[in-house]
Amino acid sequence: MGPVVVTFAGKVRGVSRDGITRFLGIPFAAAPEGPLRFRPPVSVPGWDGVRDTVAFGAAPPQLAPAPGAPAAWRPGDGLDCLTVNVWTPEPGRAGLPVMVWIYGGQWKHGSASMPHYDAATLAGSGVVVVTFNYRVGFEGFGHLLGAEDNRGLRDQIAALEWVRENIAAFGGDPANVTLFGQSAGAASVALLMAAPAARGLFRRAIAQSVPSGVLSADEAGAATATIAAAAGVPATREAFAALPPEAILAVQDAPLRERDGFTAFAPVIDGDLVTGSPWVALRSGAGRDVDLLCGFTHEEYRGQGPMPPPGVDLAVVATAVGLEEEAVAAYRRAYPAADDAELFTVMLSDALIRMPTTWVAEAHAGSGGRAWLYDFAWRGPTLGAGHGVDVPFVFGTPETRPAARFLGSPPPADFAGLSERVRTAWTSFAATGDPGWPCFTPDRPTTRIWDTTPADAPYPLEGSRRIWQRRGTSR
Repeated sequence: MGPVVVTFAGKVRGVSRDGITRFLGIPFAAAPEGPLRFRPPVSVPGWDGVRDTVAFGAAPPQLAPAPGAPAAWRPGDGLDCLTVNVWTPEPGRAGLPVMVWIYGGQWKHGSASMPHYDAATLAGSGVVVVTFNYRVGFEGFGHLLGAEDNRGLRDQIAALEWVRENIAAFGGDPANVTLFGQSAGAASVALLMAAPAARGLFRRAIAQSVPSGVLSADEAGAATATIAAAAGVPATREAFAALPPEAILAVQDAPLRERDGFTAFAPVIDGDLVTGSPWVALRSGAGRDVDLLCGFTHEEYRGQGPMPPPGVDLAVVATAVGLEEEAVAAYRRAYPAADDAELFTVMLSDALIRMPTTWVAEAHAGSGGRAWLYDFAWRGPTLGAGHGVDVPFVFGTPETRPAARFLGSPPPADFAGLSERVRTAWTSFAATGDPGWPCFTPDRPTTRIWDTTPADAPYPLEGSRRIWQRRGTSR
């Protein structure tokens, strides 16, 4: 039997293996069902005796991410999904740095139980790692009359509050918490840095590939109206709460029939948790007391969408992402060796991730915060330096099915060495606030280039930054 830890809600028993003890599926909030459906999270009831925490909790309701991919949630799993998982190298020790992970998934997919988020290797670097579930899709981000917005973000704050109250019992230091996440998880990290409700819950932040995109209440309401019409119900909390999750999932992508995009969901500007895009909030100085490490993969669009058809019209692409048609000529000058197919990837990588992440670094550094920037340029054998390739390097999980999508099987020989360097940088930052390369500042934008041999260099996308400068300063 594994060690027993006392939490505020009751005792939990974990499992130890290879020097790491893990505690899986600990509730941090009550199941969001019945009268709690589409409500902010509330405290979990306590329990008597010792709870064996040996299996992950249910994933939040969601569809499979792609045809043929395994489904993280099935209708019989229900809604009791708000659980945390803890990996600790020394549960009896005090004061270890804490790293709390937020998964991505276009605001409609994701679960802490996904195998590439197994944190045993990362915890072996001398940190306590926490992963958790938050509500996604309509359950977490649907805009409903009579319901609070951004329930998924509120779940994240509740998980951080659980960490503050309980992590010392697992060997962690509640005053030295680093929040880290990728894609939608990275946007969550940046938004929570600026949110008053999350102030003081974490000291440092790592944002891996911050995407663009928040919704106004009108935009979110229009999406809800389309979903409600497809479901045949009024757009109210009461009506949607009467539907089983699978009925909502069957129609939650209905808005995408009328417009392009990967998802109908994003954080909603509510004037409370979300006041605008992350870089806008950070530009005001909100969150300047939080150290920030952020970055992008060099080919962010790869793995997110289809490659361009032959003869793609780049002027149409430029207009679609909010640029003037004249931007195409500027791109050709900035990247003279790239053909049109390569420029398509460059433009969409900039629009979706690379420029938003750059704006976050610039906003934080420009408002007095400490920021570090990286460009993950290592190219895998299948999707190059595509969106998400960095995740198995951070967690040290090359043998999982999601990792094999980027790394192939077996992984390339240089994976192990680079993964160790990345984990050292992430955990050093969590422990001391120094990842091992110079800060990014407005007058000296030094960037870590992660490749087989890492190097520090001037900001590598100056041509793109000039093209997008007006958008970055006006939104």
